[in-house]
Amino acid sequence: MKIDRRCFLSLAGGLVAGHLLSPVPWKVTDDLSIWTQNWPWTPVPETGPVTWKNTTCTMCPGGCGIKVRIIKDRVIKIEGREDHPVNRGSLCPLGYASIQYLYGPSRVKSPMKRIGERGSGNYEPITWEEAITEVSGKLGDLRKSGKSHTVACISGSDKGTIPHLFKRFLEAYGSPNFIRTPSAKDAHETAAYLAQGKKAQNVGFDLENAGYIVSFGCGLLDGCGSPGYQFSSYSRFDKDHTLVQVEPRLSNTAAKAKKWMPAKPGTDGALALGMAHVIIKKGLYNRNFIENHSFGFEDWTDDDGNIHMGFKGLVKGYTPSMVSEITGLAAGQIESLATDFARAQHPVAVCGYNECTVSSDIDKTLAVHALNALVGNINQPGGMIVFSDPEYNLPEVEKDQIASDGTAKPRADRAGTAEYPQTRYLLNMLPETIMGANGNDLPIEALLVTDANPVYTMEDNETAQEAFARIPFIVNFSSFMDETAQFADIILPDHHFLEGFRDVPAPDGVGKPVTSLSAPVVKPLYNTRNTGDVIISIAKSLGGTIDASFPWNNYEAFLKQAYNDQYTDLSRSGYVVSADKPAPWESAFANERGKYEFYPTMRHTAGNDDKSKLPDFRQVDIPGDKTNDALVLIPYKSPRIASGAIANPPFMTKTIDADMLKHERLFIQVNPETAGKLNLKQGDAAVVKTPSGEATVLVDLFEGIMPGIIAMPAGLGHTAYSKFIAGKGVNVNALLKPVFDPTFGLNKAWGIRASLQKA
Repeated sequence: MKIDRRCFLSLAGGLVAGHLLSPVPWKVTDDLSIWTQNWPWTPVPETGPVTWKNTTCTMCPGGCGIKVRIIKDRVIKIEGREDHPVNRGSLCPLGYASIQYLYGPSRVKSPMKRIGERGSGNYEPITWEEAITEVSGKLGDLRKSGKSHTVACISGSDKGTIPHLFKRFLEAYGSPNFIRTPSAKDAHETAAYLAQGKKAQNVGFDLENAGYIVSFGCGLLDGCGSPGYQFSSYSRFDKDHTLVQVEPRLSNTAAKAKKWMPAKPGTDGALALGMAHVIIKKGLYNRNFIENHSFGFEDWTDDDGNIHMGFKGLVKGYTPSMVSEITGLAAGQIESLATDFARAQHPVAVCGYNECTVSSDIDKTLAVHALNALVGNINQPGGMIVFSDPEYNLPEVEKDQIASDGTAKPRADRAGTAEYPQTRYLLNMLPETIMGANGNDLPIEALLVTDANPVYTMEDNETAQEAFARIPFIVNFSSFMDETAQFADIILPDHHFLEGFRDVPAPDGVGKPVTSLSAPVVKPLYNTRNTGDVIISIAKSLGGTIDASFPWNNYEAFLKQAYNDQYTDLSRSGYVVSADKPAPWESAFANERGKYEFYPTMRHTAGNDDKSKLPDFRQVDIPGDKTNDALVLIPYKSPRIASGAIANPPFMTKTIDADMLKHERLFIQVNPETAGKLNLKQGDAAVVKTPSGEATVLVDLFEGIMPGIIAMPAGLGHTAYSKFIAGKGVNVNALLKPVFDPTFGLNKAWGIRASLQKA
């Protein structure tokens, strides 16, 4: 049998990904690394009883159930929990290596107060009483001076009771500024609101029951979304299941997919509309859903007699030949993909979860959601599932006049204002707002940061750091001395997740309404406190209606009341799955018509009007030199690199491929054709430059990436934590720059123009 270059690449990548998906090598790595590496915190097993305890990993948003092996009082090993509905025994490398953060030198061991320059990392320990007094005193002074609306909280999530406590605190205090960090969830929930009329919904994909998956750049096997859920879902695939990966480089997901379609970056939306064109032209759509449960498919007339083009009319222009010119894919490929998708059992289209910290493009997301609507696979087995978070059994917040006035002020990030009425969070807008403000009139005077590391994760990193440096008072709740913690004035360290309680609602992208409990398996090693307990203490210190809004003595009491009757099952099993099935089509859509809207009539109820009501494709004008010889830099995810708020533990970094990181130097992937034009060879040192910055890298010749595209992994280049973590590679966020959607304010940049030359 002849094996061509393409087959060889797919085979090689598949072998790597297959090795990665198996839990065996990671268990071996975990065991061997813990006992053989010569790091100073390496645990030495003591003689004692061996126990196993169940809990939930919170190192990433994946929400995987884990079982923890303990000898005497020491955690020795972590494994995936086979009976947990999210991961079914699978676990990512970060979960396996999380023990190192429990015992490693990056821990913040007690409350700390900054004594050096901001960002220097110079702190002195203080007592909890001193810390809470200082924080509540500062917040009390701002409130008395009429500046309650200048306090903000940046959280890594808005799901679960810890974020709920922060939102509750700000509401009682008098601030509208609870801000979630950017992710693909921004685009998914906005698209679900526009098309289905439901705000703040979870959009998941029932991958374990899907028969045909078309992934538009979603790194299902590269650590996106909930890695454990993706891995376990893929492990159930057989010959009757198909995964098609659309992206410009041969990722782990592309290598394991039945078909890889290397489309030009940033053209996913056009491909989705081209597929819709074929499905409609061939009459392969679900007529029951289209005729009885959708609106805007056909042309329609409004109450004023104006005729509007429907989705069917829009996609007439997206012929396979036209989409071929945009995407670089053959017209026959596009037609075949659309036909196979529409005729398959349980087809589902997914997008958005490989954008690292980028919000994603609303038009693209609407176009992908429309594919699921066309085949009638919304809230169906193997389809796109939309569901709500758990409802908490809690009393109303008590608000005095200061709180009422403060919460009525415009948000500092401009989300939900007349400018961007349908967007809930816009953290990427914050640096621009802060830098443009008068020094005596800052939009944020005090900032609380929890489960987030925006100083590292935000694009245009240098500008973000300058903006954070202008905020007079920053309080960080991190367990670790990360980049944002180094900017804080006060650090109030949380427990490691193996030491404390926390609920974990359904992770983003998971197609089932499951809530898990992270419960302590060992006693706290240091003088840390659960963040929920700390927020309750600060609220009580401020007194008045703020204190009255927090009647609980501690976080555990709050957690029990929040879940009420469910708490017994949650604490006994470690998880609960809602018995409610996804809403049937008759009641799934909460807009005026009670139907799925291909033409989102809520899209322009206020704010900017970009004259496009239907999802459309417009090439994002990414920043940088537009000359023909300019390259395009894109970030990519790897399951061996933590790309969110948490950095790679050293054990995890040891598993990174030699063609990705060599000592402290990062490799950048370059197609050999591109490298030849630049006179670059394998292993050459080169300088990559973008409008946001530059970095020295090593060249990795990789035929699995399209010519003209260069790629860097997200998640390296940290400058904090410890000497064992800092200084490994380059932070790709420092080289990127956001591009804001004029209607929604979300960052829709998928890359940035760059140059590359020999160092």
